[in-house]
Amino acid sequence: MPVLYSKRLRLRAPEREDVPLFLKWVNDPEVTENLEQVAAYNLLQEEAWFEKMSSGPRTEMPLVIEIHQQDSDVWIPIGNIGFADIHQINRSAEIGIMIGEKEYWDQGYGSEAMRRTCQYGFEELNLHRIYLRVFEGNNRGKRAYQKIGFVYEGTMREARYHRGRYWGVDFMSIIKTEWVQNP
Repeated sequence: MPVLYSKRLRLRAPEREDVPLFLKWVNDPEVTENLEQVAAYNLLQEEAWFEKMSSGPRTEMPLVIEIHQQDSDVWIPIGNIGFADIHQINRSAEIGIMIGEKEYWDQGYGSEAMRRTCQYGFEELNLHRIYLRVFEGNNRGKRAYQKIGFVYEGTMREARYHRGRYWGVDFMSIIKTEWVQNP
């Protein structure tokens, strides 16, 4: 994937040097609260994930979300975003995002990264439909996705076991024609 830019962000391919940062993020329970991850990772496992991801389809490689530090040439990694399960015939893909640096939560960086990645998906990858899953209780995420244009499709009842109970999983999507009307 190419390097993508938006107003405040740069989205770039991950490098091996990013692995310790990814490991920090995926082992933070607050960061992973609304992700599918259920267990901690060690460095060897995270390196194995990096190798597998690096040898997979380039279009499904997650991108590092970076913000530009003012008055310098430094970019600060704050999370990652990417497509998974790209289906060539249906022209659909699932999108996922993680803002790992909590000090940058609730500042619109996740929404900006989602907008730019969806734009890339529709305009460059020629996707027709982009979808995501949102876990019950992640109201902040649902509101952010709705602002971008994602539409609620339905709930898989009690599909996620977390913290000793079952939770619903909502599906949301955006179709290319909807995106064109409201980028």
